[in-house]
Amino acid sequence: MSEHAIEFLRGWIGEKVQCQPSPERIEKQAETLAKECAAKAAEAGIPLEDIQEEVGDIQELIASRLEEAAEAEEDEKNASKPGE
Repeated sequence: MSEHAIEFLRGWIGEKVQCQPSPERIEKQAETLAKECAAKAAEAGIPLEDIQEEVGDIQELIASRLEEAAEAEEDEKNASKPGE
């Protein structure tokens, strides 16, 4: 995968992937964001195949990042509770 494609994907995920509170919402959001990412990559002249060659299914990657964000937010909430 080209360095341009890698940088695009990293930047795009960093900008668009936000915490979702439930697994059902994570899957729906991942599907929506994967479609948006593919469209933006095409606009930037980056073939979706280049991205998929490196990371596999972008929807799965985005879902994984959403889950990580949700877990981090939950950990942060738990750490800030007084007396625990």
